[in-house]
Amino acid sequence: MAKANKKPGNKKPTNRGKYQISPDERNRFNMKVVTVDKCIVCKQQCERGLAYIKKMAEPGAVGFGVPCILTKGKAYK
Repeated sequence: MAKANKKPGNKKPTNRGKYQISPDERNRFNMKVVTVDKCIVCKQQCERGLAYIKKMAEPGAVGFGVPCILTKGKAYK
């Protein structure tokens, strides 16, 4: 019985033993995580940021930030 690939995502092994990352996942890991204060002062407030601002406006809310779509880094090669 072959062992199942336990790595997350839809990565496929290549001939060198490295894993190939799909185009959708390449930029996902490069986005910066921003807190609510950055979302409030952002000039282009996105849907995710507005939902995070609304969530953090409730008393006692604890947040860890959200990935900002406007701070995408360069893709992996």
